[in-house]
Amino acid sequence: MSITDLEWYKSNSPSWKNPDLKGLDVDGSRYHSKEFMDKEWNHMWPKVWLLMGREDEIPNPGDYQMEEFGRESFLMIRQNDNKIRSFYNVCQHRGARLTFNDLGSAETFKCPYHGWQWRIDGELIEAQDAEDFPEGNPCGKLKLEEVKTETFAGFIWINMDKNASSLKDWLGPVWDDWEAYEIHKWKRYVAQTVNVPCNWKIILDNFNESYHLPTVHAPERAVTKRRMPSGVDTSYRSTQFDLSDEGHNRMIMRAGYGSMQKDGKLEDPLYSVMQEWDMNPDDYTGKGIETREAIQKAKRDNGPERGYTHYKNLRDEQLTDAFHYTLFPNFAVSLWADGFHFLRAKPHPTNPEKCVFDNWWYSSNPDKESAPVRTTVGISKRGEYADRDFFELGEKSLGQTIDQDTAVFILQQHGLRSRGFNRAYFAGQEKRIRRFHEMIESYFE
Repeated sequence: MSITDLEWYKSNSPSWKNPDLKGLDVDGSRYHSKEFMDKEWNHMWPKVWLLMGREDEIPNPGDYQMEEFGRESFLMIRQNDNKIRSFYNVCQHRGARLTFNDLGSAETFKCPYHGWQWRIDGELIEAQDAEDFPEGNPCGKLKLEEVKTETFAGFIWINMDKNASSLKDWLGPVWDDWEAYEIHKWKRYVAQTVNVPCNWKIILDNFNESYHLPTVHAPERAVTKRRMPSGVDTSYRSTQFDLSDEGHNRMIMRAGYGSMQKDGKLEDPLYSVMQEWDMNPDDYTGKGIETREAIQKAKRDNGPERGYTHYKNLRDEQLTDAFHYTLFPNFAVSLWADGFHFLRAKPHPTNPEKCVFDNWWYSSNPDKESAPVRTTVGISKRGEYADRDFFELGEKSLGQTIDQDTAVFILQQHGLRSRGFNRAYFAGQEKRIRRFHEMIESYFE
């Protein structure tokens, strides 16, 4: 990234305030201590906005999605007025879960224990032996416990704090950044959910820094090129790092380059990508530095006629470059012109050394495009959307890059238990990790 580009990003990102760090020491106990886990559950998780479901998975009134989150379970339900409301997935009689179905459609929710029936708006409409309650008929008195719900970018977000600020205020500069991509129209092509033997913060730490890229994801470790286009300049010296007052972070890396060797011939996936945009990759042999702007121009010229309606909202840089976000507390995404790499870590209900990890991929859905969709796990046929796939870590590949990441997650969890580890010793390019932990601590004050 040139000095000019860096200055452009800074001058056009006034909402990314880059607050000063406090210098918090990050030790190993916060990754394995039950006491620290309880502090998170008691003070942080009930106060933050959580990205949970997807609007297009519950399109009709009565459609619902159930999502487990640590010690809680939530029902997100499409109402008769087409809005989405969310409730704790628990009967108000004696605390039974109402459903264990991930997706479904219902006119009412009938508790499997004693048969109490709840409308989709949370009202109790039937209770067995209703006349037998000393406090009076519970119908008309009891409701399912509701949680604050908003939608953005096609996703359903919830907050257990009834007095929480709006989602837009919470997201701060992320709201404007994402709105341009029309992500609400995009479709899911990968949906892998795995149990991982590490604390959820290890995953967020990893996605809050790029220091590991030259080692964990070194070229010699590559086993396949059937993945999303890369050609990324990963040097921290040419990377833009941003922090927001709201606690979210951003990293911008230039991408779209071919081989930098003097006589270097372009290879896949870049070679095929250029062909799909009616370019002749052979014209750029030995000219890999020129491919970035050439791809930008091809997308700008040909995108609209193929149905890429969001291109008109994007700057040239956004047509090729990697924009990586970490949203406090537990969500990260690499956002490309047509790819949304969804990376979410959810805490285990009771064990601080376990978590649930979602590795999903959303792609734009232009109505006149037939080229295949490239994801981190390979190539998918356009229109073949993914159902959620649950499995244990190691049973299937999460894609070359994430497989490399998860191997490090596990060895780090072991090391963080050691008495021999005192505290993290951060590089300047790892400031987003320190900011992340300082935000967690702010909820304990």
